[in-house]
This record gives sequence, C-alpha cells and structure tokens, in this order.
Amino acid sequence: MGEDEAALLIVDAANVVGSVPDGWWRDRRGAAERLRDSLVRYAAEGLPGLPGPVEIVLVVEGAARGVASVPGVDVVSAPGSGDDLIAGLAAAAAPGRECVVVTADRGLRQRVEAHGARCVGPRTVRPLPRSEDSP
Repeated sequence: MGEDEAALLIVDAANVVGSVPDGWWRDRRGAAERLRDSLVRYAAEGLPGLPGPVEIVLVVEGAARGVASVPGVDVVSAPGSGDDLIAGLAAAAAPGRECVVVTADRGLRQRVEAHGARCVGPRTVRPLPRSEDSP
C-alpha cells in the first residue's frame, strides 16, 4: 500500500445488519443508517489489523437503497446484487492497495479473495449485543 493511499474497507451492509437479530427486518433502511453511523469512527481510527485512515464504502441493496453518504462513509446503492457490486469494487481496487471486505457470506468471500481482498466477519464492525439488549 502506498504511503498516501488509505486502505479500502468495503462493508456488506445486508450481511452485517443481518448478523444481529435486533429487529432490523422491521426497518431495513434505518438499520443501514445506524450501521453507517457506527462505521464513521473507523475512517480515522481503523480497525484491529487495519490502521487508519481507512476509506469506507458501505454497499446497500433492496429496501436500504438510497441511504445517504456521510463524512467518512461512502454509501453505494447496488442497482442489482450487492454481492456483484462488492466483488466489482474489490476487483477494481488499485494494485497494491489493501482491500478488506466485511462479510460472512462464504460465496462472496471466495469471490473477493480471488481479487486479492482480505475478509473479516461482521463482528469486526458490529459487536454482538449483550443479552439484555436482545429483543
């Protein structure tokens, strides 16, 4: 990775939101917005094993399309399959640029790893709720 080039963190919103049974299915757009807002701090701080600054791209699909970007998190609405868009973004990452994809989807993991991306699970950016927080 070049000195001036931040690592690229691509987040599979549907997979990360769906990893915690907190009622997200009642308001998919709201759940994607909450995830987006929770990611902002990682833009400067980075993640374990991925020091900041980090360029964050949150890929949304379906009912979450149209969620706006905020400083630190670029939100991209997939016109079709979110997985296809994520794989395309990983493939388009500049050679030598560190690219990390947040997803637990095995098929997507294989696709992006074929392009040189590294994968981490949803808990990297979304800790599991404490039992008293569960519905």
